[in-house]
Amino acid sequence: MSRASVLVLGGRDANVGASGSRSLGRVATLGWHLSELQAAAARRSVQLQFADYESLRSQVGRCGDSGSTAWCQMHDGSGCSERSLDDFDAVLTRTMPSGSLEQITFRLAVLHDLVRRQGKACRSTLVNPPSALEIAIDKFATLARARTLGVPAPATQVVQSRAAAMEAFDELGGDVVVKPIFGGEGRGVMRVRDAELAWTTFSTLTQMNAVCYVQQFVPPGGVDLRVLVIGEHAHAIRRSSESDFRTNVRGGGRSELVPMQSTWEQSARRVCEDFGLKFASVDWLETESGELQLMEVNGIPGWKGAQRVVQESIADQILEVLVNER
Repeated sequence: MSRASVLVLGGRDANVGASGSRSLGRVATLGWHLSELQAAAARRSVQLQFADYESLRSQVGRCGDSGSTAWCQMHDGSGCSERSLDDFDAVLTRTMPSGSLEQITFRLAVLHDLVRRQGKACRSTLVNPPSALEIAIDKFATLARARTLGVPAPATQVVQSRAAAMEAFDELGGDVVVKPIFGGEGRGVMRVRDAELAWTTFSTLTQMNAVCYVQQFVPPGGVDLRVLVIGEHAHAIRRSSESDFRTNVRGGGRSELVPMQSTWEQSARRVCEDFGLKFASVDWLETESGELQLMEVNGIPGWKGAQRVVQESIADQILEVLVNER
């Protein structure tokens, strides 16, 4: 039996843009997450290769071909070679680097086209598909979609003017959390309890042409629950911080593996199945009464903090999803 061929698209640690711009001697590295996947692939005899989103190119309808084809450049240590995305049994989508609106739209369009073409032929697995990523990356879209499922979430208003933001601040009790719609790891997230600070914050956001995502603060703060869903596997991790309402490990939060409750897993899987996510983290706020309220869903989750408390190899479980579902 031939080895499964898996492409990891994106996610490399790099301080440069396009692949062709690395002539200055700055070389991207795999980093912790992709190195974990590489080690797991060796254990499972999976052929794993890496490529950057910036190397994607596509061709439509040439030489009588009515379809389209997309390629990317491999980075295997022996120079760059180009391969079609159709050559792989599975594709794992990792972090997409920033770019212009056109660049981001094109990269997503390539993935959408891959799903459409290969879905008809049932040829490969894409974890996670672009339609799911587009929902999960958008905090507003995530909560709006989840509420249609009856999933509880903090009261939230998303507005586009300072005046509307100040009204939201008052209506939500004058104690709110302001977040960027896109982004993670607690970056740009702040708790605002002062009207003057709220005015300054919303003024700055509107001057930057950003929307104002204003969410009611849910006490006690400093504790939340992450349910990491990996195919048939699921792990419950409680994150806490004694010094901040944010619990991100990068910001000093601590992780603790806790026994999974069936209601937690059922709720997380309900969200993932509706979004189309096979590998995701579903983050819940824990209220003082013990109720869980959905905070956000991450369709490209990191698992470094989780691996410190989970005994099983998470990278092995990710590859299991990629290989077994093809």
